[in-house]
Amino acid sequence: MKTSGNTILVTGGGSGIGEALAQRFHDAGNTVIIAGRRREALESAIAGRPNMHAIELDVEDAAGVADFTRRLLADHPAVNVLFNNAGIMRTEQLDRTRNLADAEATIATNLLGPIRLTNALVDHLVARPDAAIINVSSGLAFVPMLATPTYNATKAAIHSYTVSLREALRGKVEVIELVPPAVQTGLTPGQETRKGYLPLEAFVAEVMSLFSQVPTPPEILVQRVNFLRNAEKEDRFGQALAALNHPARETGGD
Repeated sequence: MKTSGNTILVTGGGSGIGEALAQRFHDAGNTVIIAGRRREALESAIAGRPNMHAIELDVEDAAGVADFTRRLLADHPAVNVLFNNAGIMRTEQLDRTRNLADAEATIATNLLGPIRLTNALVDHLVARPDAAIINVSSGLAFVPMLATPTYNATKAAIHSYTVSLREALRGKVEVIELVPPAVQTGLTPGQETRKGYLPLEAFVAEVMSLFSQVPTPPEILVQRVNFLRNAEKEDRFGQALAALNHPARETGGD
């Protein structure tokens, strides 16, 4: 993937990883459109940045995704990179009957959202030069955190979906998976300062360095996430599962 001269759409671009990477890609010489639910957060993220734009989007809403796509392409027909970053993370208890609203919202946002948006834009992207799709999964796709089972499952599904998408679009659109570890963001309460989590700026700096490699790796893996990503391959899945879910754990996934 080329790192400048693109027109990039970043979902979930009003905060956290999405905002930080959108701004870094903008700094690198790209036109960037960020999308998200909260207009105030979007406006704050683009403040003082020419060629950085904001459009409201709720990826849980299928009709809203279709309407968003029409507006996006009308205003920004040069879009050639889709960055599926929007996501939510909710804790759940599996050992008792519970209200499934959190699980259903997580699936709608983290899995159906990227599928719907990719489907809405794929014909456009196939026709664009230097097109790319970047899907954000998580280290928890590979070793689950027991408190967030549906989140883990959606990210495992995004990993699998990305593998299929990469093969289906080979030679047409570059498909990349970004796999964050636990990063200090506002994804969950208190996470922005949580001990043992990777500072956001350090994560973003390493990610941008990996994106600058030629060719771009199909998986963007900062060093911190390899503990989870490679656990099964290195025959230490049980060890990683126990360490991740220890009450005093120091590592996890965003």
